[in-house]
Amino acid sequence: MREEKAKVRSLGLVFGVSAYTLWGLFPIYWPLLEPANPLEIVSHRAVWTLVFCFIILWMTKTLKSTLALLKRPKIVAGLFLGSILISINWIIYIYAATSGHVVEASLGYYINPIVVIATGVLILKEKLRPLQWVSVGVATLGVAVLTLDYGRLPWIALGLAFSWGGYGLVKKQLGLGALEGLSIETLISSGAYLAYLIWLGNQGEGQFGVSWKITLLFIGGGAVTAIPLLLFNGATNRLPLTLIGLLQYITPTIQFSIGVWYFNEDMPAARWIGFVIIWIALVALALDLIKSGRTIDHSIT
Repeated sequence: MREEKAKVRSLGLVFGVSAYTLWGLFPIYWPLLEPANPLEIVSHRAVWTLVFCFIILWMTKTLKSTLALLKRPKIVAGLFLGSILISINWIIYIYAATSGHVVEASLGYYINPIVVIATGVLILKEKLRPLQWVSVGVATLGVAVLTLDYGRLPWIALGLAFSWGGYGLVKKQLGLGALEGLSIETLISSGAYLAYLIWLGNQGEGQFGVSWKITLLFIGGGAVTAIPLLLFNGATNRLPLTLIGLLQYITPTIQFSIGVWYFNEDMPAARWIGFVIIWIALVALALDLIKSGRTIDHSIT
């Protein structure tokens, strides 16, 4: 029995590390689609994600039950809001990945747990534990330092953190499976995205079909989006939530490393100081997770 549990946990760990590693590598994938603009990339991502999700749902014989969710107005309304928030998140993220702001994007996912905590306090009326107060205070200081360094609010990071935090709140209240929710969200938004792609093609400005390479990368965007999510689901079913909460930091760490050492983005001393302060806040949060045995709802797009 103990040996069987160990195998389950080991498999869950493989799934979890794989999911967060793939999410961390996203900044390398999306620039391959240039010269497509961020909206065209997001549009193809949504359309092909829908195709991929529907194939998986059909193979697992859950397509009919998933589509039945469309008969529930409350679910549809929630997923409509979710589709707006995830679209905002995707557009900001792909803009960051294709415009030399990968480090700032990684900051968004570093501070996302802090945003989730703040959301819980302000909206769900939850109470903060002492280490959580420390995390929020130190992270706020880190954002202030980075704001001074950038000469502006780090809007890419904040946009990613708040759009994903809001998306997570919506999904938490709906209580749906990740694949089912993603399928309906992309179904809701894909009509507008498909219309944009048709218009772009009629203008002669679309990149789909221009070369076999970029066409395959567009199509592959659906699998790239959905596969880490399926791995994440496999991990959450096999691992303690505390461990899932700690694994989440793999993604922004890989993104940060890619931005600094692969794309050679500028990192002046003040920016390093701001990130170190954020990391201190996350250490406090990690200690709280371990102590309380809880987790922060989190995944990457």
